Amino acid sequence: MSFESGAPVLDRLQRALRDVRISVIDRCNFRCPYCMPEAKFANDHAFMPANRWLSDAQWLKVIGVLSDLGMRKLRITGGEPLLRKNLVALITQIKSQWPGVEIALTTNASQLAAHARSLKAAGLDRLTISFDSLDASTFARMSGGRGDVAAVLEGIEAARAAGFETIKLNCVIQKNVNDSEVIDLVRYFKKPPFVLRFIEYMDVGTQNAWQANQVVSNQDLIALIHRHYALEPVPSESQGEVAERFRYADGSGEIGFISSISKPFCRGCTRARISADGKLYTCLFSANGHDLRGAIDSADSMLLGNLIRGIWRARDDRYSELRALKQSDNTAKAEMYHLGG
Repeated sequence: MSFESGAPVLDRLQRALRDVRISVIDRCNFRCPYCMPEAKFANDHAFMPANRWLSDAQWLKVIGVLSDLGMRKLRITGGEPLLRKNLVALITQIKSQWPGVEIALTTNASQLAAHARSLKAAGLDRLTISFDSLDASTFARMSGGRGDVAAVLEGIEAARAAGFETIKLNCVIQKNVNDSEVIDLVRYFKKPPFVLRFIEYMDVGTQNAWQANQVVSNQDLIALIHRHYALEPVPSESQGEVAERFRYADGSGEIGFISSISKPFCRGCTRARISADGKLYTCLFSANGHDLRGAIDSADSMLLGNLIRGIWRARDDRYSELRALKQSDNTAKAEMYHLGG
């Protein structure tokens, strides 16, 4: 192919296109206030029509081109991806055609108990579960009144029983909401296969009324946890890794911290995101995506490859760094549920 199949695709800051997140559905059964607050996304909210979602065949074409362009990690997201029918069949096809691509899934785990074993059998490599509280009332509050912590914990246990070697738990900490639970969460998920990861509350999208004073710094959390369980730093495993990793000194497992607010990591970002309707976003904080639909529907895969390559080569996004320098106040952003986080 003329877009130099297999050659690294570098953006203006010399960041390779290695990690891609695909949002297979724009709908979710939760209404987490930091992503899809109930007041803005009620039951009558008009999501995109289902016939606008890329089909399995269209996704397979996109993934094939991205693999040729150097993608090595694929993350399936939503909305809530397990709400998409026949997702297991799509994962099976991806893994059979591109066995060298690592496939991960991000889910709220509300539907996971019914699907964990089939996801594992399909070839899914890794699971990441959004989980913000062990307390039933706090969990309900942080899921917009729609989440049942017992059902989610059942899904987590089903994933462990299915044999997933690593299960990451992503926890967004907000001041005066769930910050009192940090040590309880650490204690609960301290042993393998679990890896708890704390995420600083971010200004994603336009609907969550984010304020800097709601953020709990991960450096404060590291200090707090270290007083209870001694931590030792762990070197990064790969370029583009966003979590600062630690191991427990007693050898019981690992923990991670994603610090987009206090320690931006834009210069190492190798991620692209594609929405359910086929728009490519080069940053989580992008306002607009690049429409790939025409190229996807073309019979010529080279057209799609050249389009993606050109978009990535023009990329210079570093929103979080500019926010930290107080040089960016971008209020026009795509919503996180649309990009898959």
